[in-house]
Amino acid sequence: MLTIDIEALQTELTHQKPRIILTKALELFDNIAISFSGAEDVVLIDMAVKIKKDIAVFCLDTGRLHPETYRYIEKIRQHYQLDIELLSPDRHCLDDFVKRKGLFSFYQDGHHECCSLRKVEPLARKIAGLEAWITGQRKDQSLDTRQHIPEVQVDSTFSTAQHRLLKFNPLLNWSSAQVWDYIHVYEVPYNELHSRGFVSIGCEPCTKPILPNQHERAGRWWWEDETKKECGLHASNLHS
Repeated sequence: MLTIDIEALQTELTHQKPRIILTKALELFDNIAISFSGAEDVVLIDMAVKIKKDIAVFCLDTGRLHPETYRYIEKIRQHYQLDIELLSPDRHCLDDFVKRKGLFSFYQDGHHECCSLRKVEPLARKIAGLEAWITGQRKDQSLDTRQHIPEVQVDSTFSTAQHRLLKFNPLLNWSSAQVWDYIHVYEVPYNELHSRGFVSIGCEPCTKPILPNQHERAGRWWWEDETKKECGLHASNLHS
């Protein structure tokens, strides 16, 4: 892996525009990928393909996504002519979990165990072979967990003593309005669920539309405390 001064790189990228952060990330690393699921991520894809045609994109297929989300993944694959890698949970671990706890245990004991099996473990397998990854995190997505994340960081959740993983957050300082302005101006495809009141979209049992003036993450794990609304992919945010 390249020897990179993270503090100097963060100083260089602080408050920079998303395209500048993306360009730097793609210049520094060939072994890098974009994590794709929602509106923010497709904005990153749209920007990235204009910088580098053969970008790597992966998506977590938890087995519990909305039908509309599966159609959306295919739409993005065709629109950008991308090979989107779908990451699935370990079958044996998931079978055991469902046999023990059923399909909806998260309503009683929280979403973290289910998310760990369906999201975190498949992601960990994927990014163990990467030098860096790119996410669509924004500060205003959570006042509790995302206010202090930087534009680039060592991913303390998935790095090991043998493998330092970097995480780039190009849309960090954008608002939801800026994301949607970009989508409309550049005619970027988006999940049809957004037209039905869904703002932040996850698995079908854990996502619902929000009401006017509710925060965009209110529809995610709505039965849980606001400070717990991270699925484990960005667990280090809980310690910021």
